[in-house]
Amino acid sequence: MTDQAVPVEADPETIALTPVVNPRKLQPLRKLVPFMLRYPWRLGLTVAFMLISTVSSLAIPALLGGAIDQGFVAQNLENVGRYGWIIIAVAAVMAVASGARFYFISVVGERVLADLRQAVFAHLLGLDARYFDTHRVGELTSRLNGDVAMIRGAVGSSFSLALRSMVTIIGALTMMLLTSPVLTLAVVIAAPAILFPVITFARRLRGMSRKTQDALADLSAMATEMLGATRTVKSFTQEPMQAAHYDERSEASYRAEVKRLLARSVLVGMVIFLGTAALVFLVWWGARSVFEGTVTAGQLAQFLVYALMASGALTNVSEVLGTLQSVAGATERLTEILDTEPTIREAAYPKALPVPALGTVSFDNVDFSYDGSEPVLSGLNFTVGRGETVALVGPSGSGKSTTLSLLQRFYDVSAGAILVDGLDIRDLRLSDLRQRFAYVEQEPIIFAGTIAENIRFGKPEASDAEVEA
Repeated sequence: MTDQAVPVEADPETIALTPVVNPRKLQPLRKLVPFMLRYPWRLGLTVAFMLISTVSSLAIPALLGGAIDQGFVAQNLENVGRYGWIIIAVAAVMAVASGARFYFISVVGERVLADLRQAVFAHLLGLDARYFDTHRVGELTSRLNGDVAMIRGAVGSSFSLALRSMVTIIGALTMMLLTSPVLTLAVVIAAPAILFPVITFARRLRGMSRKTQDALADLSAMATEMLGATRTVKSFTQEPMQAAHYDERSEASYRAEVKRLLARSVLVGMVIFLGTAALVFLVWWGARSVFEGTVTAGQLAQFLVYALMASGALTNVSEVLGTLQSVAGATERLTEILDTEPTIREAAYPKALPVPALGTVSFDNVDFSYDGSEPVLSGLNFTVGRGETVALVGPSGSGKSTTLSLLQRFYDVSAGAILVDGLDIRDLRLSDLRQRFAYVEQEPIIFAGTIAENIRFGKPEASDAEVEA
């Protein structure tokens, strides 16, 4: 307690279980939207510069068509030069806008990445001990680092490229329709033949990506466990066996990633082939229209450039779609953490502990079970008065550590009550309760940093004199 601390000694034990995750029906990437909407000005500038650069790029083919019809076909060099200078000016605007767009969306991406990592880490710190009993630290570290890093592509370049590509496709199709409705009919015929198989195949990538990330997390979890218990491994001479297990999981991770890459490669090849075939069909259709006199040579050139822009944008969309399917798997794993609610909940109106502290602890007919079936404690009753020293003695597994974990409310009792200074600990604020205890683990953890920082861990504001004492 505050006046007379109750020493707590514990040897924490964890149960390493791989969680079974059900895929969510909602699109996981929607979870990123609130993080992005925190920066409306940057997003607004990104969209503005993206529209400027896209409109500028769409203006160039129209100017090129005019240069062909009014310059080359009419054999007017002055018109060719005039159109050329206009195209250079438009290209300058496009270049500046594209650079600004890239900068702002990249900054937003990095900011969202930092915010997401901080949110996940803070949420993990707020979860109770039971969560860490059933989730390996190595796997959680993999999610915090690997999955967050993978999302960088979604909120950075991929998001910008997808948005720009969609605007380009819409703008190009609009300009194609204005240039020649007859040629646009060919695009309407060819587009579904490209889009349908691409979208269908891309959906498979999400499941593959999820398996890849799970395999990588499993590998990271095993490495963390084994490297954190090297003395145990060496004592039982398990180095070759554990190395073999690691090799098996590493190969499983490799095979999962190769399978995903193969699917990604098939998707890219499919888009390239279908896009090229559609372009050949479009050229044939356009040549026939020129021969029939329904379009001019300049209109055909202008239309083909728009078609190439739309085709390139569609290819970009397919690439981004593949990337986003992978990112969706990583986002889903992170949002599972953010959506997890602690099982230990504070009272809506917590009571205040008495000041000064009374220094009393009482277990009143306490029952407890970790899994709801096997009892660890049953009908436990004892009281520790102010100034008393009490030792819990018993064989390993008899419930000593569990008793002291319950005292700080790392878990909730199954039945009965625990009283500190006469108050049920379920009625107290967790921070108030735990600050009443001096806690020394059986194997104390040394954190990265200086010795003084480690000594100050429980009281960061402690003076140098207090640290020395």
